[in-house]
Amino acid sequence: MISPSPTGNRPDNEQCPTHPKVISGKPSHRPTESLRPQTNGKVERFHRTLLDEWAHQRPYTSEAERQAAFPGWLDWYNYHRPHTGIDGQTPASRVTNLSGQHT
Repeated sequence: MISPSPTGNRPDNEQCPTHPKVISGKPSHRPTESLRPQTNGKVERFHRTLLDEWAHQRPYTSEAERQAAFPGWLDWYNYHRPHTGIDGQTPASRVTNLSGQHT
């Protein structure tokens, strides 16, 4: 079973992949609590990491080129990049049920 994961609050954006109309029948969207840095801070930190380490890491010649770089960056982020918040481990090393998810 997949649990909902916290994301930023964007109820007005039906194009957002976490909007209930987009994900009906899939894992539910669990918005972060407003003015609650204990949960929202994790989402905001991930967004900053996305900008610093992927989106703005180098000049891309097009949006398509930047989007094409995302799967490789996400693989690196989850399987190879040490995270200081989890004692230098990778997120994937902390999850035991990922069989067949990483190639």
